[in-house]
Amino acid sequence: MRLATWNINSIRTRVSRAVDFAVREDIDVLAFQETKCKPEQFPYEPFEEAGYQVEVHGLNQWNGVAIASRLPMTDVRTSFAGQPGFAKGHEGPDAPLEARALGVIVDGVRVWSLYVPNGRSLNDEHYHYKLHWLEALRTATAAELAADPNLPLALVGDFNIIPFDHDNGDPAIVQGFSTHVSPPEREAFFALESAGVTDVVRPLIPEGYTYWDYQRLKFPRNEGIRIDFVLGSKPFADAVTGASIHRDERKGEQPSDHVPVVVDLDFGGGDDDGDLPMIFS
Repeated sequence: MRLATWNINSIRTRVSRAVDFAVREDIDVLAFQETKCKPEQFPYEPFEEAGYQVEVHGLNQWNGVAIASRLPMTDVRTSFAGQPGFAKGHEGPDAPLEARALGVIVDGVRVWSLYVPNGRSLNDEHYHYKLHWLEALRTATAAELAADPNLPLALVGDFNIIPFDHDNGDPAIVQGFSTHVSPPEREAFFALESAGVTDVVRPLIPEGYTYWDYQRLKFPRNEGIRIDFVLGSKPFADAVTGASIHRDERKGEQPSDHVPVVVDLDFGGGDDDGDLPMIFS
């Protein structure tokens, strides 16, 4: 199985690029974030013509997640247990849920496409919402894996967190002043390990960015950040045979500001020579 995640930053604007990438790179399952459309607005036809079925969760022109798959998808969920909602100025547990999580089972693998809240600024209530959201994700993931320890599970998507200093090449993002690099955010990211998932791309690709802002020549200057990840349970991680970050997708006409992250999986239990490819394409 080839699994990819991509914050597409408006699927209707970039549908041709998305389908072309999926077909060209032989992707079986492609998780999208920031689709920015309702299900009835999603451009299904080009994906279906290419052999993909699509599950979509979107409520308006903001946020939105989707999964395109060549393989049947079952047990579709549009939120995880305990997922908090958000509305500016709203207090209490009944804030409306945003379209930030979509989970499916594909060929026995649980895949969650996740668009973690941005946080906006360190003194914004959206920042506290982000930390609450991540803690709820950790709790829900731990419960799902406790119920089925042998489940190959992947949390994939845009986490809006820069885990390490060497993942930050953008001089505008400064620890102590910016979201994405604050200690509480990094702690929340690493706390997901206690739920039973680890970054399966990092061991194969230790360095590399996945996002470059459109402004101030960030991409030509390579002032990027690494915020898109594939976190897998042990049964999932054990099946990983390769990974790639597709930097060239940031080039060309109307690119997303993010690029795809891809992992190759083999659940067949065949011979393992311990030689895993490292690719930054």
